[in-house]
Amino acid sequence: MLLEPILDPIFDDNSFGYRPRKSAHDAIEVTRTRCWQYDWVVEYDIQGLFDNIDHQLLLKALRHHCDCKWILLYVERWLTVSLQTQEGTLIVRDKGTPQGGVVSPLLATLFLHYAFDAWVRRELPTIPFCRYADDGLLHCSSYQEAESVLKRIGDRFRACGLIIHPSKTGIIYCKDRNRKKKFDRISFDFLGFTFRPRRCDGGKGVVHSNFLPAMSRPSRKAITQEIRSCPIQLKTDKSLEDLSLMFDRRLRGWKNYYGRFYPSAMRCVWQHFNGYLVRWVRRKYKRFAQHKTQACKYVVHIARANQNLFMHWKLGVFRGWQ
Repeated sequence: MLLEPILDPIFDDNSFGYRPRKSAHDAIEVTRTRCWQYDWVVEYDIQGLFDNIDHQLLLKALRHHCDCKWILLYVERWLTVSLQTQEGTLIVRDKGTPQGGVVSPLLATLFLHYAFDAWVRRELPTIPFCRYADDGLLHCSSYQEAESVLKRIGDRFRACGLIIHPSKTGIIYCKDRNRKKKFDRISFDFLGFTFRPRRCDGGKGVVHSNFLPAMSRPSRKAITQEIRSCPIQLKTDKSLEDLSLMFDRRLRGWKNYYGRFYPSAMRCVWQHFNGYLVRWVRRKYKRFAQHKTQACKYVVHIARANQNLFMHWKLGVFRGWQ
């Protein structure tokens, strides 16, 4: 049986090894729908998953799916081989699988299937869940049910030698226009998106609050840092067409992933990139060096005439940007 890598989301609608492959967007879509159907979400994160996997439990799960003695032998040797530090000291490893190892994600998926997925289906059959790597969500109808589920999954992970992260684990209330209770936590992050009450246009001019996902603040920060790490403003030897060839593919990738849900949340990313183009113009052309406003107008003029150069220009992000 082929085991899928840990970067595939796990839903509770198919048994392990026989389900269709699902994308992160599928996981976001399912989670969004369930947040409309259930009032409460239990969020958990496993602390140090790769460092704390129990070798005996992992090998027991592997033997259930693999009867090739050579594979079992090499996996066991690879798991238990001692680690040598730079000083030459040998550290005996009795648990965990090396992070960055080629097989580690595969083994972690197998371990979590029996430690969590199969256990939830067996012990909590009425609770829908979604797991992606070591992060997971469970949906509940009441706060009392959520408290019970949180305690039980904590006990389950401890029984398997794992610990859930205290600050990244908790209960969230899916607050919107129809669910108006007061609760400490009304948002959570999952797969680079933040789920929380957001302004929503209901049509016919009716605006209301709905529980929706949008690009999270850490994701936005990571993108802006990546833009900053590629000093666009210093590439004055390049033409605008060259910059398009260098960066437009990244912009498309960000838009295709984070723009799938609540795309207006990405506007600050596009404006941030435009800001670096303005800096590039001020460095490349001396007449704009001391005139930021004129440089902004120049970029707007170029964007309107060449919308195909950058993906976000096609979206009209340059409009009103002067």
